Amino acid sequence: MRSQDVTQQLTTPLNAPAYPPGPYRFTDREYFTITYRTDPRPLERLVPEPLRIAEPTVRFEVIRMPDTTGLGDYTESGQLLSVEYQGERGEYVLAMYVDSLPAIASGREISVYPKKLGAPRLAVDSDTLVGTLDYGSLRVATATMGYKHAPLDTDRAREGICCPTFMLKICPDTPASRGSANWSGSGSRTSP
Repeated sequence: MRSQDVTQQLTTPLNAPAYPPGPYRFTDREYFTITYRTDPRPLERLVPEPLRIAEPTVRFEVIRMPDTTGLGDYTESGQLLSVEYQGERGEYVLAMYVDSLPAIASGREISVYPKKLGAPRLAVDSDTLVGTLDYGSLRVATATMGYKHAPLDTDRAREGICCPTFMLKICPDTPASRGSANWSGSGSRTSP
């Protein structure tokens, strides 16, 4: 393979990339989110400067992605913290757990999402919507609510998924990045 062909590749292995090039289209996504208030002290230890805690709240979410071009059918869950950066309110993506290698790799390498392998699930059990997250053999989260008991206002739902998000990209052991961190922000979580 010629060097100019190598530089055109997004990822390795060169003969079977971990994920295909985008753009990616997400069809029929299903979101289940729960926001809870917590002690601000642990959040302050988790949120890196220069971000500041805006409210001591955490949003736990489980998202079904049944039809994503190039990445397939997968589910992810995550924790998002209410923060402020240079006067702008948004969310710091603390962690995401995903059940798909292409979604993990593309999300981490292209979009800076802090993704790890996990087993999130979103399902209906009789008249109850159930979101779970297993990490290895451990159940670490279970969330439930009545299934389609009342519709959510579309503008409010859009506001919840389109607020600014802040993520940290760490590039260790490169001369240009030693001792530094690069911040990434986006207007919405529409990338993998």
